Amino acid sequence: MTADQMIDLLVARLLRAHGGQKHKWRTLLGPVRLYDRATHPHCNWTLNPAGSPAEVERVEQLADELRLAHPILTASR
Repeated sequence: MTADQMIDLLVARLLRAHGGQKHKWRTLLGPVRLYDRATHPHCNWTLNPAGSPAEVERVEQLADELRLAHPILTASR
């Protein structure tokens, strides 16, 4: 899975669970930061969401769930 695909998945899941607007969730998420697999072999991505404490918590909880299923991402093309 690519970083862009992960953003799309996060936005879709957040919209389904919490409503709102796609653009707002994309802005809140920001970019996916990828790390080198040599130094991060178990999970190579993270987010730095911005927003209200409740919004950030929703994003972080979902990201934690998705890291279990998709721990390694590739750069977007």
